[in-house]
Order: sequence, then structure tokens, then C-alpha cells
Amino acid sequence: MLFPPIDPNERFRSRRSAARRRKRLRRGALIAAFLVAVVLLGVGAQFVGGTTEPRRADTGLDVAPTIETASGLRPLPVEIRGIHVTMGLASLPDKLGQYLELERDGLTALELDVKDEHGQIGFTPQSVPLAREVGAARDFYAPRAAARLVHEHGVYLIGRVVVFEDPILATARPDLAVRRSGGSVWRDAAGLAWANPYDRRVWDYNVDVAVAAARAGFDEILFDYARFPSDGDVENAGYAESDSLPTPEVIPSFLRYAGRRLEPLGVRVSAAVFGLSAKRDLGIGQLPRRMAPFLDAVYPMTYPSLFGAGELGLADPSATPGATVSQALRHFRRALRGREVLLVPWVQDFTLLRPFGIDEVRAQIDAARLAGAKGYMLWNPEGIYTEGALSAP
Repeated sequence: MLFPPIDPNERFRSRRSAARRRKRLRRGALIAAFLVAVVLLGVGAQFVGGTTEPRRADTGLDVAPTIETASGLRPLPVEIRGIHVTMGLASLPDKLGQYLELERDGLTALELDVKDEHGQIGFTPQSVPLAREVGAARDFYAPRAAARLVHEHGVYLIGRVVVFEDPILATARPDLAVRRSGGSVWRDAAGLAWANPYDRRVWDYNVDVAVAAARAGFDEILFDYARFPSDGDVENAGYAESDSLPTPEVIPSFLRYAGRRLEPLGVRVSAAVFGLSAKRDLGIGQLPRRMAPFLDAVYPMTYPSLFGAGELGLADPSATPGATVSQALRHFRRALRGREVLLVPWVQDFTLLRPFGIDEVRAQIDAARLAGAKGYMLWNPEGIYTEGALSAP
């Protein structure tokens, strides 16, 4: 059996449960000490004031919810078997419902774009006026209705928020953009502008959008492009306030900030990272081990066609998709050792360089299961997924 009936991340949940039990014990001890102090004070009052019986202190402890019960995280599927859905596809009549019919084939999770690579936001968040000011807000779907529909099918809903690649924000607000030395907005090889990862106003903007999605009913926020630019004339990319943080700390600090704001809303926080980021420092601020303390899950993009010849010790990674995912996840397991974070790879379900069908897709999935991953997410930019890829083991 490739995937055991016991959750492969049971150890993760056990450690978290143990930590919570320790917190409850400490909290209980503090409460007990407080009550003892109250009783002693009452007894003292009895002797000093001459009363015949002590007064009962109203502590309110029986009605005040703890942070744990207030958070209300939605249970994770035993195995995440998910797909990526763009906001454009979600805008088509009944299209989201059609994707949810894949539940019969094994679908347990759906990732819906909240903010995409173009800087568009799939809905109009009333709590984020900047989104309307720069023209990023769109009306592709109604977030509450989408979340309700997904949950009616028993599917876990992940909202993808693309962070620093943001041509809409960076063009409308050059003061928030990565810029050239002359002051013009810097653009990558594809001609797309980026927002400045050092600027706390950019952090606020993206997390405000994530908060709006969380309040609408999304179960998890997955931050993508939480990194510095990787292509184009990166040598001439200028960053205002670059002395505010050491570069390796920028992305972890952003994730720490995002987590602090999102955790009280009862959503998980995760991030997508390059498939090679656990093997070596790519110079873009994506260091999985430093990011992990502020995440519930890491989603490596382990698409075999995006690895060059010789990477991971494989002559042609795209020709051996199972081995590619296996080798990539081996580096992630090593990098994340001791970190209480789930590992969920993105799996290639599209053709690039060579045809990818069910055999190639299943080879990646089998490799993820053997590696003890929490599951997998299928990526196809056109939203067309291979029949049979989502079936349970």
C-alpha cells in the first residue's frame, strides 16, 4: 500500500496536541493559583471585616472562550487531493460546481485564486479601499457564495494570494514598486512590475486582501510569489527601505506578520515555493526552513518540466517525473526536519517539453505518498485535469 490508512502527519498533530495540552495545564495552574488567591483574600476579608462567610469572586472563567476554541480551524482532509482554479474560470456559469463534481473522483481540496499574478482580486473587498483605488478589484465571483458552495460538497477551500508580483499595484502606485535607479518602475522579463517586498504598506495590502477572503469563509490562505523577482534585469532592481531588514529575513517576517493577523480568524497559512528552494539558496528570499515556523504548510512546486538537465542528479527530470518529485521532496524533508509544518507538493498536470498523461501524473502522486506528504495539488493553468488523477489510493 502506497499510502497508509493512518494520517502520515499524525506525528505533527500529536506534537501540536501535546503542546496544546501543556498550554492548558499551565493555564489551569494559573487559574487555580488565582482562585486560591481569591479565596485567601476572601478569608482575610472575613476576619478583617467581621463577615460571617466569604464572598464568591466572579472570575468569568466559565464563559470566556480560549484562543484555541475561538480559532475553529476547519479539519484537514486525511489526504489533500486538490486542483487549482483561476478566478476567470470561477466566473463562468456553473463552472465551480462542475469542478466540485470531481469530489466523486476523489477531490478533497480546491484552490481558488483570490489575487493572481496580474494583481487582480477576484472580488471587491469592501475593507480594502486601496484595491478599488488602483483598479485591482474585480467581480469574478462572490466569495461567500463560493465558500458556501465548496463547503456544501465537503471540500476544503484554499485561497491563493499572489503577493509581490503585482503589476496593477506597482503601476498605479510607483512609490510601492520595485524601481530602477532613475525612478522608473522596474519590470521582469515578462514585462510585469513588482511591488516592493520591504514596504510594510505592501504587506498590509496583501494581508488585508487575505483577511477579506478569510472572513468570507476560506479555510486556508496560500501565499504565492512571496519572494523577490527571479528573472529579468534583477541587478538593476532597486528597493526602497532595503536597510530595514536583512534580505533573508524579509519573507519570513512578512509571513510572521500575516500569520499574526490571520490566526485569530481561524484559517491556516501556507506558502508556495520553488522546487529547488530546499536544495540551495536561489537568491530570491525563499528559504523554506526560515519560513516554516510561520506556516501550517509548505507547497513546493515540483513540476518535472521546470527542472533543468542534471538537476537533482537526474539527466532529464521531465522524463522521470516520479523520481524528480521524490528527489525534490527528499531535500524538503531534510530542510524542514524538526519543523511542525505539512508538506504538500504541486504536481504537474500539463504538457511542457513532453506529453504528460495519467501515467506521468500518477508517478508524481505515488512519489509524494511514498515521501509521506500530506497530499498533492494538481496544477494546470488552463484548468483541465487528467481523469483519474484524483482517485484515492
